[in-house]
Amino acid sequence: MRWLTLYARSRQVPASLAAVLISAVTVWALAPGGSEGAADPRLPVLVLATGAMAASIGLSGQDAELDRTAAIRWVPRRAAHVLLAGAIVGVVLLTVQTLGADMATAAFIVRDSAGLMGLAALGAAVAGSQYAWTLPFTWLAFSFFAPPATSAPMQVATWMVLPPGTAVGTWTALALGAAGTAAYAVLGPRR
Repeated sequence: MRWLTLYARSRQVPASLAAVLISAVTVWALAPGGSEGAADPRLPVLVLATGAMAASIGLSGQDAELDRTAAIRWVPRRAAHVLLAGAIVGVVLLTVQTLGADMATAAFIVRDSAGLMGLAALGAAVAGSQYAWTLPFTWLAFSFFAPPATSAPMQVATWMVLPPGTAVGTWTALALGAAGTAAYAVLGPRR
């Protein structure tokens, strides 16, 4: 077997990919028809957050000691893992959108998948991969139930449901994506 196949199997990539696909298809099936779904950002954010939470499970291997003693450079592989997982989560939603209801723009999907995957990676670096899903879940729950964003701090807190052209939302997502990817790439998952 090649190392990429072993890496994907040890990181539970097939199960994570199945969870991402199932959640995207389920939300697509439940989405209202027509242009009603495009106005409400909560459905695509739910798909992206579910995908990031499913992908966060694979942010550590089965054996922490084996990861620590392996004779390969982990920093670029970890960074690539986070970036590829975020891209796959976004592409799955874009692909499902081609089947019917247009739920979000490509800019919205790219921004939110980058920020949510950065949150998951930050969660893995801080709490370990078994709890990496908690940061995206907590931020999603707050964003869903928070009052409308009128101030800059509230816009930062609800970045994932802001329209795609909002500078505060874009910069917050970029900062979370970069910080999470860097922390996870350098530190790895907490043991």
